[in-house]
Amino acid sequence: MKHLNKILVAAMMVMGLSSHAQDSNNPWAISFGVNAVDTKTSAGGGNGWLDRHFSQPFAVKDNWNILPSVSYIGVSKYIGDNFSVGLQGSVNKIDKFVRFDPTAVGHDSRGYVVSNPGDLMYYGIDATVKYSFMTLIKSKVLDPTLNLGGGYTFLGKSSYGTVNPGAGLTLWFTENVGFSVATAYKKSFGDRTVGVSTPDAPSHFQHTAGLTFKFGGKDTDGDGIYDKDDACPDVAGLKQFNGCPDTDGDGIADKDDACPEIAGLAAFNGCPDTDGDGIADKDDACPEVAGSKALKGCPDTDNDGVADKDDKCPTVAGPKDNAGCPWPDTDGDGVLDKDDKCPTVKGTVANAGCPEVSAEVIKQLNDYGKTILFDSGKSSFKDQTYPVLESINSILKEYPNSNFMIEGHTDSDGSNELNQSLSENRASAVRNYLVEKGINADRLKSTGYGETKPIASNKTAKGKAENRRVEVSLIKE
Repeated sequence: MKHLNKILVAAMMVMGLSSHAQDSNNPWAISFGVNAVDTKTSAGGGNGWLDRHFSQPFAVKDNWNILPSVSYIGVSKYIGDNFSVGLQGSVNKIDKFVRFDPTAVGHDSRGYVVSNPGDLMYYGIDATVKYSFMTLIKSKVLDPTLNLGGGYTFLGKSSYGTVNPGAGLTLWFTENVGFSVATAYKKSFGDRTVGVSTPDAPSHFQHTAGLTFKFGGKDTDGDGIYDKDDACPDVAGLKQFNGCPDTDGDGIADKDDACPEIAGLAAFNGCPDTDGDGIADKDDACPEVAGSKALKGCPDTDNDGVADKDDKCPTVAGPKDNAGCPWPDTDGDGVLDKDDKCPTVKGTVANAGCPEVSAEVIKQLNDYGKTILFDSGKSSFKDQTYPVLESINSILKEYPNSNFMIEGHTDSDGSNELNQSLSENRASAVRNYLVEKGINADRLKSTGYGETKPIASNKTAKGKAENRRVEVSLIKE
């Protein structure tokens, strides 16, 4: 009986932990009842492994060893995700030991003999990890499980370890009380017998049947409502609100109250409406002044769709895009500043408020272009050219919404390749100068045509001089 004392002490120690380790409703369970030990599974014989281990599984009268009293006690704790861990202690008396001996007197038709090895006392202590399928099958009554663990068995003068796969089923009568049955195959790795028939370390089946009680329910907030029934388990509350508080006393539980610290109306989920405009203060951008729902409770004196608080001209109607003020037309060209790409320069409606480039302007630009002088065979400017470039720059600045192409041309002296390159470089030089002087680079492009577009004969010095030129054209979108 000294081993039984060890088992019971260990079980009580585990039970004692429950007062420290509870963290969910009823995480602890204690089970007790009767157990049966069947040594047939390791007796040998049979036709193959399955027959040897699992034949005659319910030969209760012939093979099972059962004490007519409470003979096991177990404690387990739920650890989450359908898993629990447990410890079980059991006691039994082995007066039916099954062995395979077809030559022995009294053997059955399969060659098995059941004998009494001397009423050997059996003690077991086993740890188990259990997985429950109750959630998966969506049942509140049936709780099937698979188990895996290990333990230590004391049998007469022998003791040995086992590996214990198994399964079980609990039928829950109530949330906390159930009837449980389980079986475990306790596989040992020692010698089954000493000599011919004295048990040493036999593998065996152990079956249990008994009652299971779950406990450990909590009332974290101390409001007299258990956490499992408490809609607000961490905050003390009222029974009529399923354990939730009503801080502002407006008859709406805080968890449903959009304004839990300020008494309000049920129509507004517990929030007040100070200005009485039908918009709760929490949603009212102007909670002390009645307004319209479209403007989140704010007034609009000039009815321009812009709330007074955001309207820079609250008594004069204007568009929202201009903060409630009318759009100006600074240059008076009939195009509002918001649409005018040249708001300070008078232009035309057709050209988005910018002045249009006329044929006369293009002619003037090209007249200037003909007087641009470059160093011989280069793209650098002669000194007398800079006033001309400034004149071109001034004209381009008058048309900030227009884009221009700078074209370079040469006479026929030199090779085609040289003239093409020279014309491109000279056009690029004019473009770069204008960009440096403040013309947006995106407004200007440059290209060269070499000697391909003469405007005069290249057979005379006068004609060649006219062909060496820069032209400016308007890029039309």
